[in-house]
Amino acid sequence: MTSSTMASVGAKSEIRKARLWMPERVMFTPAALDQPWGQQILERVQALGLPIDELKQNRLTGLRGETERDTYATAKRTLAVVNAPAGQLKLSPIPPSADWQFHIAEGCPAHCQYCYLAGSLQGPPVIRVYANLPQILGNLAAYDRSGSQTSYEVSCYTDPLGIEHLTGSLAEAIRYFGTRKDGYLRWVSKFDNVESLLDLPHGGHTRCRSSVNAASISDRLEGGTASVAARLHGLRRLGLEGGYPIGVVIAPIMPIPDWQEQYTQLLDDMSETLDFDCDLTVELITHRFTPGSKDVLLSWYPNTKLDLDESSRVVKRNKFGGLKYVYDAKTMRELRQFFEREIARRFPRAKILYWT
Repeated sequence: MTSSTMASVGAKSEIRKARLWMPERVMFTPAALDQPWGQQILERVQALGLPIDELKQNRLTGLRGETERDTYATAKRTLAVVNAPAGQLKLSPIPPSADWQFHIAEGCPAHCQYCYLAGSLQGPPVIRVYANLPQILGNLAAYDRSGSQTSYEVSCYTDPLGIEHLTGSLAEAIRYFGTRKDGYLRWVSKFDNVESLLDLPHGGHTRCRSSVNAASISDRLEGGTASVAARLHGLRRLGLEGGYPIGVVIAPIMPIPDWQEQYTQLLDDMSETLDFDCDLTVELITHRFTPGSKDVLLSWYPNTKLDLDESSRVVKRNKFGGLKYVYDAKTMRELRQFFEREIARRFPRAKILYWT
């Protein structure tokens, strides 16, 4: 990254690096401490001087407060090192993001008021990281499609970069996929601490993506994260210095007042920062919510300014009968036409993977 590029983007958007998340309590289950990778995580958190609680049993306790808000606050200050349950070794497809999803952790240190995990994970939103990582990675090859590329998403239930300084698990996954013939890793983040990933032997088998949004949405609704400008600079380093395939996930897209002007500024910032020859993809995801996620989010963020008004949405049902609230067809069409046109103008070689 050149100083001139840093200055030109910084003049328009604040480059605010995320503070590394340091939990107030790190819990280790006995089963996790039996794992070599669990011991590696233990050494990391000991070196950081974090308070460690070695549990007597493989069950997490003491995480609930008097209210849901209290429980949320306690859980989001806690890192729990556990083993992934056996059921997670049976992978699920995750279209349109990837062929399969797997998990190296669940829970996220950020405080996004539209959090995708609300209603998806059971119990308090403690950040759980998995000590049986070699078993998780070794299980993946069985899902490769012989002779064709198979993609694996690792950030469905966590932001892996936000906890990488505590675990090293993302780097280990990148190294593993660097040895694979047909398997390809995908991850996305709202953080920017990419230094430890730049020199890894990835072999072009990992696509690093940054989740970005209009400044007013990010500043107001994405607490504890790096600024969008900082995320884009981290992505620039991954592509330019690290040689990774890279991607941008614009999400959740919202038709806020002056949305065209605000998203134009975002796309201009992207164009200025990613101004080099790179393998770039774009994913476009509009905001949606379910009745269950709305209830959870309002218990976590009772004063949120996030628009959760069902009367301004239309209902979309899935094949299992579940429903979500999405924007109406006219709004969706206007948003999609804008993004597809403006992205093509700035990034003619980039591939838009999907719109949803």
